[in-house]
Amino acid sequence: MAAELIPSKNKLSPSPPASSSSSSPNRNQQQNRTDHSSSPTGQGPHWQGLYPTIRERNSVMFNNEVMADVFFLVGPPGSTQRVPGHKYVLAVGSSVFHAMFYGELAEDQGEIRIPDVEPPSFLAMLKYIYCDEIQLCADTVLATLYAAKKYMVPHLARACVSFLEGSLSARSACVLLSQSCLFEEPELTLRCWEVIDAQAELALRSEGFCDIDARTLESILRRETLNAKELTVFEAALGWAEAECQRRDLDPSAENRRLVLGKAVYLLRLPSMPLDDFANGPAQSGLLTLGETNELFLWFTALNKPELLFCSAPRPGLPAQRCHRFQSCAYRSNQWRYRGRCDSIQFAVDKRVFVAGFGLYGSSCGSAEYGARIELKRQGATVGHNVVKYFSDGSSTTFPVWFEYPVQVEPDAFYTASVVLDGNELSYFGQEGVTEVQSGKVTFQFQCSSDSTNGTGVQGGQIPELVFYA
Repeated sequence: MAAELIPSKNKLSPSPPASSSSSSPNRNQQQNRTDHSSSPTGQGPHWQGLYPTIRERNSVMFNNEVMADVFFLVGPPGSTQRVPGHKYVLAVGSSVFHAMFYGELAEDQGEIRIPDVEPPSFLAMLKYIYCDEIQLCADTVLATLYAAKKYMVPHLARACVSFLEGSLSARSACVLLSQSCLFEEPELTLRCWEVIDAQAELALRSEGFCDIDARTLESILRRETLNAKELTVFEAALGWAEAECQRRDLDPSAENRRLVLGKAVYLLRLPSMPLDDFANGPAQSGLLTLGETNELFLWFTALNKPELLFCSAPRPGLPAQRCHRFQSCAYRSNQWRYRGRCDSIQFAVDKRVFVAGFGLYGSSCGSAEYGARIELKRQGATVGHNVVKYFSDGSSTTFPVWFEYPVQVEPDAFYTASVVLDGNELSYFGQEGVTEVQSGKVTFQFQCSSDSTNGTGVQGGQIPELVFYA
């Protein structure tokens, strides 16, 4: 899995109590652990008395051959691991294990082969069943989810899904979309689509995109709401086709890439591209037949356009929303000037959004061009930035400036939006600012930022709008 899934250890239930007279081994009991290390558990013949709760005593038996009455050979041939188990504990934790050991069709097997589950994920599931502890990491969480689904351990499965949702990024969204459909997790599927739509340029360029299955590829190529250039979509499909050729042991020639794409090639909206993009990309890729290339060039240039198998309508993409934080603007008195100082404001949202840019005021003295260095920070770390120019026509309207890619903003955390403007002209500025704004289904809260050195605050100043997708 991608590194941004952030390995972590989460516990569903609290750790064993800290030292106290009623819950911790006394000094003699601690001595017993040392004096009786030769016992099967390594903790003395009366080890049960060292632990006050059944949870702690069960924890001792996790991955322990003492009293084990079943063994699992886990993993594919050649890399199996022998894992001991205790039927009663396993049956209490899983209805599948209960049916396996105590059901009407139960068989008395001493060893059970499980070739389709990786040993670390199987042990993670047993850790939860024995110890009420959930330990997940980025590399094994999907395999652990598979194990939890297979053996019907729903609380562990939900924890895996929560872990995946919380660590989801554009780099992992396409792979997780494929897996969420396989695991029948509609909420995770919806969350993946939110990221893929809003951050399509990043998602389509991720390494994980080439690892998705053909069905997921087609569902992405059909997507109307991708915020991406069609050339980016084409290049992503071309990269997937090359990876698929390798998976099938085929030479990644243009003919074989077309072969593995099949009818999915017609989901590419090549006629919606600018002519330059088509001429320098798809037309020279070898993916199209000569006839298809000629027809597409005629589509771009001829008055009588040919009928095409490719869809000619551009993808609408996600509609951008705007959160406006001022009730009025002014220009006659105390006019805003820019001398390389920073205008900044802090904000928080109650739902996850993707901030695509800011709406900024322009000149109050006729048309003018501004340079803008925009930045978005969380806890002092930059999560988005760009250097852009925009043209102001002298009106009091706002003018959008965009980050290179939309930035995912998590709920209930404050972010700092900043801009340093370069322009000699006097500017409009906002007045009657509010601390809370309802924009669609999202509530924004604003507070002053210590980074602001040009006068912008909650009540007035610059950065009148946040442009976002939700």
